[in-house]
Amino acid sequence: MRARTQLLLVTFCVGILLVTDVSGERKKKRHRHGENAPTKTAVENDEDLSSADEESNLSVEEEYKANLQKIKEEFQYDPCMDKHCGAGRVCQPDKEGVAQCVCIETCETEPDPRRRVCINLNETWPSDCEVHQARCFCNSGDSRCKGPEYKHVHVEYYGTCRDMPECSEEDMSDFPRRMRDWLFNIMRDLADRKELPAHYLKMQRAAETNLTLRWTNAAIWKWCDLDGSPHDRTVSRHELFPIRAPLMALEHCIAPFLDSCDRDNNHKITLNEWGKCLELDEADMDDKCDQLAEIAAAGLEDE
Repeated sequence: MRARTQLLLVTFCVGILLVTDVSGERKKKRHRHGENAPTKTAVENDEDLSSADEESNLSVEEEYKANLQKIKEEFQYDPCMDKHCGAGRVCQPDKEGVAQCVCIETCETEPDPRRRVCINLNETWPSDCEVHQARCFCNSGDSRCKGPEYKHVHVEYYGTCRDMPECSEEDMSDFPRRMRDWLFNIMRDLADRKELPAHYLKMQRAAETNLTLRWTNAAIWKWCDLDGSPHDRTVSRHELFPIRAPLMALEHCIAPFLDSCDRDNNHKITLNEWGKCLELDEADMDDKCDQLAEIAAAGLEDE
């Protein structure tokens, strides 16, 4: 969008300059005809001026086309300007110039061991880029896919894989409550630091005075926040990374808890599944994501 606006603005400016040049050229021609030309009849003068104007118009039109072509070459519209691709993919125009999301061909070598990641198959990989790339290869039918089990590969946490303590039945039964508390406290902390977007801030304020909304609003906020690209009203296993990774060292039950949220084991968590997992009333889990996204978009346009 920005590139199109820039191109139109430059084209408009060139047009104005050319029109100004034509006007000045016409005046000069008329002035020269008045000073140097032999005395002619009014009809002859009109015919001469008309012929000169036609020649001038033709010359200006050719000059305009040439300048416009230069502008197009200099300010070439990038079809990937407004295209967003998910993790493991980059935008690349096809032969027709249409923006397409394709798998990343190569990932940069990560010399820092702290960039290593542990995946859900309990394997240590050099970087998250390679994990996203491997999933993309499998989901796009690329021959470089390592195997069907990598179609849903995702990062569990940063660092090399390590043995995690078992989550006891007692800890697991209490985990939904601790998770609800954690979500609300994160939401409140972001609001206090003025880092919570305005369309979520209203939900947070309402949750402060209503115990029911305290849990449901925090749960809806985080679910909408996690539903990234593509925005398909579900949260995939790899989209859970912002929750899973930072809590792995503190809450050893986080991995089995999040796995249990995917009740039908399709690697996607719906809002209803999310609510049941957190032991919230299904009737209170109102899908507000689209509404909140529209409010956010309207706020950006106002700015």
